[in-house]
Amino acid sequence: MPEFSHMDDKGQVHMVDVSGKAHSQRIAKARCAISMDSDTFEKIITNTARKGNVMETARIAGILAAKKTSDLIPLCHPIHIQHIQIDFTPEKKNASIGISATVRSTDQTGVEMEAMTAVSVAALTIYDMCKSHDRAMIISDICLVYKSGGKSGEYIRENGSR
Repeated sequence: MPEFSHMDDKGQVHMVDVSGKAHSQRIAKARCAISMDSDTFEKIITNTARKGNVMETARIAGILAAKKTSDLIPLCHPIHIQHIQIDFTPEKKNASIGISATVRSTDQTGVEMEAMTAVSVAALTIYDMCKSHDRAMIISDICLVYKSGGKSGEYIRENGSR
């Protein structure tokens, strides 16, 4: 297992120095899911939830969150994001919505945290907008599914990998 890059040999936390790294295209994709009761699912899908268009509000929240990741995660670098895409995959059978985010940047460090922050905040926004109807919603399976660029190259999550 590689050393933790955010700690020095004394165990003190620091922000990694990326000033000597070359700019390269970075792409990261993350996903999560939010499950709910079938009535809540129908309200979201048919756009009849009391607070308005839940998925479009969650999409905007996810985009804004990706752009603010370095303000939320203490050791994340602020980066110049060129593209953020948030997609929703409703699954009526399990009354759940899959959320995915793709983030692109040409910078000195990766965009994995931005993609995972985007899906997390999108899911939390769905919860917030529907909690008066269904407090038992579950947000799960937040994970990185793909990344490319930089020194470590490409990562693709295999099915079943933790």
